[in-house]
Amino acid sequence: MAEPIKNDVLVIGSGIAGLFYALQVADRATVAVVTKKQAADSATNWAQGGIATVVGSDDSFDSHVRDTLDAGAGLCREDVVRYVVETGPAMIEVLLKMGADFDRKEAPGARQDSAYDLGREGGHSHRRILHHRDTTGREIESVLLARARAHPNIDIYENHCGIDLVTAKKLGLSGEDRVLGAYVLDTVSHRVVCFQSKITMLASGGAGKVYLYTSNPDIASGDGMAMAYRAGATLANMEFVQFHPTCLYHPQAKSFLITEAVRGEGGILRRTDGTAFMENYHPMKDLAPRDIVARAIDTELKQSGDEWVLLDISHRDSDFVRERFPNIHARCLEFGIDIAEEAIPVVPAAHYYCGGVRTDISAETDIPNLFAAGEVTCTGLHGANRLASNSLLESLVFSNSAARETHQRLDAVALETADIPAWQVGDATESHEAVVITQNWDEIRRFMWNYVGIVRSDKRLARARRRIQLLQEEITEYYWNFRLTPDLVELRNLAMVAMLVIECARRRKESRGLHYTIDHPERDDANYLNDTLLRRS
Repeated sequence: MAEPIKNDVLVIGSGIAGLFYALQVADRATVAVVTKKQAADSATNWAQGGIATVVGSDDSFDSHVRDTLDAGAGLCREDVVRYVVETGPAMIEVLLKMGADFDRKEAPGARQDSAYDLGREGGHSHRRILHHRDTTGREIESVLLARARAHPNIDIYENHCGIDLVTAKKLGLSGEDRVLGAYVLDTVSHRVVCFQSKITMLASGGAGKVYLYTSNPDIASGDGMAMAYRAGATLANMEFVQFHPTCLYHPQAKSFLITEAVRGEGGILRRTDGTAFMENYHPMKDLAPRDIVARAIDTELKQSGDEWVLLDISHRDSDFVRERFPNIHARCLEFGIDIAEEAIPVVPAAHYYCGGVRTDISAETDIPNLFAAGEVTCTGLHGANRLASNSLLESLVFSNSAARETHQRLDAVALETADIPAWQVGDATESHEAVVITQNWDEIRRFMWNYVGIVRSDKRLARARRRIQLLQEEITEYYWNFRLTPDLVELRNLAMVAMLVIECARRRKESRGLHYTIDHPERDDANYLNDTLLRRS
């Protein structure tokens, strides 16, 4: 292994959380950003809907807080919710100064600073979604990435996949445990490199690839969650996996999301015979929170035997639909579907983890000098169910909080003088049995979808637990006997995240938010009005 690459700050991930944080600290620190593929390959880049924040004159912080708490089903931390909501507008101003652009209302003679064209999504009582047509994430990612590439203190290492965090405890160093950096696989040279740092930021995103159907990019394999757990950090609420209700159903349409903003603009969910059904499930009908909509679709599919339902916005003006959703319109046209003229076949898909690495208000984990932001975390904002478009806002707010704490700590933290040992290859050899990886990966994703999906039961969770225990034994043996590849690193992490989700789901003997079990269908505030915590012993 080569000499460690030393920087003040190591950032793992290149989405909105990682890049915004890097830019906030780079004027006072040297920063290494490692990302497993190209820097633009992130869930941020796929985000269609927008950022929820209070900017409308008819809206208020109290209203946004109330909507978030209602969606979170009793598990949001109200102090965190209020902090995020009230800090949000200032973070939007920072984005605007960096060059991000959000749609404004068009009117004859409208000024450049005219009012924003705010969208509305499920669970929101007001229009408060800032958007850049239906490619908001791509707009933000491109702005942040361009600035990060141009900054002299930021080095971006593409095709670098995090393996494990380096901690003082693992090295046998004295004093309290702390994170000193990470071992990272250079997927081009196939070498393991150590990145040493004073501060490490986990911004690696979620773990949608644990499930068979997901709206997430291929990189979403839960690397940060698994690395943090193995290092000894606490993870919380991993049972709360949000399934987006509307992913395009088509054999060639891999992971293509139909944003909730379509329903916000009047889209109606219908059975294949054209009958609208959401009025049977919630007073807000098609604008109900995501967990309710996803379960409603799941119920309809089980009752009808159909493979999809329909999302219909063809009753709106066709020019409006094409202009408001140009990316979705163009993508669906590739599959012969004109959304301005006909309904879209959709199914639910794993979308977002409301649980993750537990952090405080400064975005620090319970291992000193390890910070985390974005979907990899559990901050207390989302509770048992994320309110639509709160995630990009959360990333901005907590990346900013982490940057502020980093500024205060940089001078007090020194790079460790102890040598960090080289990655031990041992007797590992090249594998000629890649089928072992693909077989295990496929099995995990299928039983997670069938047993730990939108609707769960005690028996299904017990089956899933037995399967993951056997698979983890096989994967561990394979992991230490063969040289590392990106697929093997991801498989190990997928199995770890699957285990965490199963274990948290087994412990929650009630139905709340995104966790619904037929054996315990009622909410139980007397016994389960608390977070589900897991920490490696």
